[in-house]
Amino acid sequence: MLLASAMLSGRMAKKKRYLTATMPDGYVKTIGPTADPFTHYWRIVATLGNGRTEVFWGHTRSLAEARKKRTATAEAARMRGWSDFTFEVVALVETAEP
Repeated sequence: MLLASAMLSGRMAKKKRYLTATMPDGYVKTIGPTADPFTHYWRIVATLGNGRTEVFWGHTRSLAEARKKRTATAEAARMRGWSDFTFEVVALVETAEP
């Protein structure tokens, strides 16, 4: 009954899914459950001036959106005094539960 009324009103709940990113170094990140249309995962590994590292990450709805983060990262590196950083983007893959 509830499903029928939701269908009639045009408000079907979006399917929740898990998304998994596998980075080149073997690190695996699973996001979810989510109904958002994320397609890519990005990660920044920044080397600070004192030799320590910080990791920043996120997910985007397109490869173009993820690539724009690289430009912002270069500016952040200058502002924060990072001695080096690695910026990586990989496609997210829909997976079963984690």
